[in-house]
Amino acid sequence: MARARRTQRCVGGMNLCVEAAGTIVALALQSFTLSWDHSVERIEWSERWTIRPQGLVLEEAIVRGTGAGMEIPEGAVLKDGAWRYRPSLPALPELLLSDAGRGTDWTLCDGEGRCRRLSDLVPAAGEVVRLSPCDRAESQP
Repeated sequence: MARARRTQRCVGGMNLCVEAAGTIVALALQSFTLSWDHSVERIEWSERWTIRPQGLVLEEAIVRGTGAGMEIPEGAVLKDGAWRYRPSLPALPELLLSDAGRGTDWTLCDGEGRCRRLSDLVPAAGEVVRLSPCDRAESQP
């Protein structure tokens, strides 16, 4: 699951920086969906995020089933075979992602449905991957 950590704010545009093992990739997008499989139940979880000046804003969480540690919160709606709800979270300066030794990968889709595994963007195996708003100039070749 994603967790937040305080970090220095990036100056400039509304891009998403993906960082791991010293590699930073800046993606020109305003929103994204982050998805992964639950480590025990192997059920897909998704989160829709927008990038705003105040940080990353979680717009909707989508869970395709229930199981161990996957309680559906009150107010969730079952639509198209998935539970959908809006978590009550403030804008976050960053997300830190880890595979927690599971060997799974995270998938990031842009607002137009083009998807990539984070490990295709940065060296993610065994690393913590950091997602944060940034200026495109922060990207390294």
